[in-house]
Amino acid sequence: MPRTPAYLAIAAELRAQIQSGALPAGAKLPSETKLMQQYEVSRTVAKWAISVLKGEGIVEGRAGSGVYVRAARRLVRHAHGRDLRTAAGPTSPFGRDATRAGQQGSWEHDSRHDLADSQIAVRLGVEPGTPVMRTTYRFLADGEPIQLSTSYEPLGVTGGTSVEWPEAGAAVGVVARMDVIGVHVDEFEERINSRPALEAETEALGLPTRADVYEIERTYYAAGKPVETANIVLPRGRYELVYRIRVD
Repeated sequence: MPRTPAYLAIAAELRAQIQSGALPAGAKLPSETKLMQQYEVSRTVAKWAISVLKGEGIVEGRAGSGVYVRAARRLVRHAHGRDLRTAAGPTSPFGRDATRAGQQGSWEHDSRHDLADSQIAVRLGVEPGTPVMRTTYRFLADGEPIQLSTSYEPLGVTGGTSVEWPEAGAAVGVVARMDVIGVHVDEFEERINSRPALEAETEALGLPTRADVYEIERTYYAAGKPVETANIVLPRGRYELVYRIRVD
């Protein structure tokens, strides 16, 4: 088996100390020099280890002072409760996540008509080249970017209706919008992967190089028919993913 890179192993040990409370909020991390001595690594390795934790949003650098543990500000993504029709508060699932965390949720968006490529076509159960609504999002919590998403909806479902344009219609959020036009979403599927962030993602989310992200492929269904699919990117360390599944 390949060995874990030294910088990831060091980051894991520091992360464990933070999560256990051994390094509480406000505590100062060991300097690069101390990490070099403790783990017998180069300065570059020590720097990369700290960079990983900065990318996860659990530590922050203070000019001329060092690196400190941040107060926990992770959003919890409740995969079940965020889409409940009976839930109080915003109909936007992200808005609900932010509200639960005591943060102000907001987002930037851009919608346009597009054609489904081969991968999106498979996920939506349509032919490649089928007209879709493509919407890109950047979500923010208290003004800080925390999530990216690109969603696709078949215009055969929403085209010409009051919810064709996701952010300019009669409701916000896929479930609430589909309810408006009589399409009853009753199921969703999520496939989760962890990978290094792409250059455009590090820029959009304010991440350092070598940061890791969760990528979620999500698809909503109504009576077995896909009505929306999305690629969602979340910075690791800034999100906690929670799944509560009913056992049939």
